[in-house]
Amino acid sequence: MPVIKKAIIIGAGPAGLAAALRLHRENSIHVTVYELRPEPTTIGGAIGIFANGLRLLQRLGLHDALLARGSSVDRFHLQSLQYGSIGSTDISAWAAERTGFGYLRILRRDLQSVLFDAVHEEQIPVHLDKRLTSITENASSVTVTFSDGSTETADILIGCDGIHSSVRRLHVDPPCKPEYSGIAGSGSIISTAGLPEKLKTSANIIPTTAGFMATFPCSASGDQLYWLFSRETPIPHSESGNERDGWEERRQQEMEMFKATIRAVSKPAQGEWRGILTELVDRMEVIGFYPVFRLPLGGKWYTSRTILLGDAAHAMQPHAGQGVSMALEDVFLLSRVLQEQDWSLDDAFARYDAIRRPRVNEIYQLAAKNGQGRKAMNPRALWLKENVMWASLSLYRILGLESWGLGQKHLVYDVDAVEL
Repeated sequence: MPVIKKAIIIGAGPAGLAAALRLHRENSIHVTVYELRPEPTTIGGAIGIFANGLRLLQRLGLHDALLARGSSVDRFHLQSLQYGSIGSTDISAWAAERTGFGYLRILRRDLQSVLFDAVHEEQIPVHLDKRLTSITENASSVTVTFSDGSTETADILIGCDGIHSSVRRLHVDPPCKPEYSGIAGSGSIISTAGLPEKLKTSANIIPTTAGFMATFPCSASGDQLYWLFSRETPIPHSESGNERDGWEERRQQEMEMFKATIRAVSKPAQGEWRGILTELVDRMEVIGFYPVFRLPLGGKWYTSRTILLGDAAHAMQPHAGQGVSMALEDVFLLSRVLQEQDWSLDDAFARYDAIRRPRVNEIYQLAAKNGQGRKAMNPRALWLKENVMWASLSLYRILGLESWGLGQKHLVYDVDAVEL
């Protein structure tokens, strides 16, 4: 492989910052990061990271710093608003026994802060407010141009700029467009002061007739709670006929719509959950509204000197909790293939693609399947679903199926152990 001394990374989210750290440390590549926004984004509420991602964050030397800010959650408690507790399931013990890592729920702003601190400590330059306008490649380099007229040239270009990637749109795969999944989520971060203790220490999952509700502690002290409601949502129409305008109008209306929906689905609630939901609604000050888009499978991920990582390449629904972890796996595999001295750059990118696609497709399909549980249903269908969940969890416990690792085997995947 020709010596790669310099890399440009577009995007200063988790994928871009992790790539900068890994390539700087392990590949001795001089990396510069460029970010579209004028300041680091904290959009995204609270992020879940499973064992396969936490193990890689440990290898980046960041696990302890993240653990000091986030909440380690091992059990999900399933609740019926009408009938009380359905049961609980351990989501990480089998994987934790084999990897040493469980499940972390952390505010996106805290994850970003830890990554930025590490990047600054390594003196890796990050330039904000840089809008990419063009990309050109030749046999020996790739050059990017920004809207302010500045340019930069490097040996390789790495697109880590998310589902609406400019690197993909301008250069790698222009025909590939995000598609709406049919599911949207609303979320709010609130104080847990005065709330029941179980909300501070464990996750609660609540199926409803309108969709899927959940609460997660998202700070190490348990003083903050991430409350989300994920549900089937039609594409809104606006008077202008522009879909983007429709989403923006819906976003502006979401606070009152969210409150009205919660009040409606909580009417049949019995016991403490009726009071809990009322208290949660009353405490909400700001709410985020996130229509879930994804990229179709099968897109192009690289050219001769440019490669896409993370959501820029394979954005999937968040319903498998693997967005950050998939990006980290991308980063670590790219670092490995770029170290193969006997390969050309095209060989390295092709091998990366061949290894990653089956894994990405598997998790993509899992996320899409999980997303089906967010669809609306009538009260009888909900009653049936709750009973099926109760029976399944009871059987799971009686037969000791947790020791089988059902639903957790994809969490022990180690991208560093994959044969090149």
